Amino acid sequence: MKRTYNFNAGPAAIPLAVLEKAQSELVDFNGTGMSVMELSHRSKPYEEVHNRAASLLRELMEIPEDYEVLFLQGGASLQFAMIPMNFLKDGASAHFIMSGVWSEKAQSEAGKLGSTTILATSKEDRYTYIPESFEDPEEGSYVHLTSNNTIYGTQWEKFPSTKLPLIADMSSDIMSREIDVSRFSLIYAGAQKNLGPSGVTVVIVKKEMLENANEGIPAILKYSTHSKQNSLYNTPPTFAIYMLSLVLEWMQDNGGLKAIEELNKKKASLLYSCIDQSGGFYKGHAEKDSRSAMNVTFTLKDENLTKAFLKESIEKGFSGLAGHRSIGGCRASIYNAVPLEACEALAEFMAEFQKKHE
Repeated sequence: MKRTYNFNAGPAAIPLAVLEKAQSELVDFNGTGMSVMELSHRSKPYEEVHNRAASLLRELMEIPEDYEVLFLQGGASLQFAMIPMNFLKDGASAHFIMSGVWSEKAQSEAGKLGSTTILATSKEDRYTYIPESFEDPEEGSYVHLTSNNTIYGTQWEKFPSTKLPLIADMSSDIMSREIDVSRFSLIYAGAQKNLGPSGVTVVIVKKEMLENANEGIPAILKYSTHSKQNSLYNTPPTFAIYMLSLVLEWMQDNGGLKAIEELNKKKASLLYSCIDQSGGFYKGHAEKDSRSAMNVTFTLKDENLTKAFLKESIEKGFSGLAGHRSIGGCRASIYNAVPLEACEALAEFMAEFQKKHE
């Protein structure tokens, strides 16, 4: 079977080795005579999977001991509401740095629960850059940013230092590079881009934040509920967590985050070089100093060429290259599991398409 070149923005590519391991264990997991999907979440075989995933995450990201690792559900969208429910205090504001649609959604949900302010935004320039310059607030509940913007292809290169707790939505670039977790009070990420299939949301939260969380909210929506129960308060997405553990093992086997970051830079450089050397045939959406290593966004000289490019790309075995419906154009999502060979093939196709249509 020939596998497609998968550039979908999410759910996205999963390492072939992980899929093959899951396939081999699908019917009988570790001699249990059951699939991991059939195991009780209270059973010892599943508990080992659960704890293994958390342990690998801690090891690979070098998460300090004073942080909790939680496995939740509802994607980043639920986090947009849970975070202000737990941490937005009466009479205080949550501060947002706006770099795309997902920042807008996070700010909108928080605004339904309390006061919010916008510290900086690049919306007036169609979110072509990361708005790094802002006045650091001394009062408020927290500062929120989105580390990578899938729709616009922009990414924070260096994170700001803030006086207030810093919270980051890292759904689309978590574990794509080394970061200092201790700079954040809370990190959250839907799994379906770099961590595995959709269904589980990873939350990394400082214990000090939990101690100062709001009371009087439903138990299922309190981070402390899940922290005290090892993310087993209710039935977790067991298969998604199992797949997460396999992806983390794959990362470990492939050199950890340092090696993954180097490969991701190489993949991104291949595609951005195609754009930069095209003489304007391809035009990137993001400004060069804000370019994402996860989502390469671009357009062609005109709409008809863009349509022809996307049509021919499908015929050549590429999937997911259409840009988000809100801005159109093209987008290559090159998450961790997208192999270098796929990016090499895309770069070759881009060069051939330009030669044929100039």
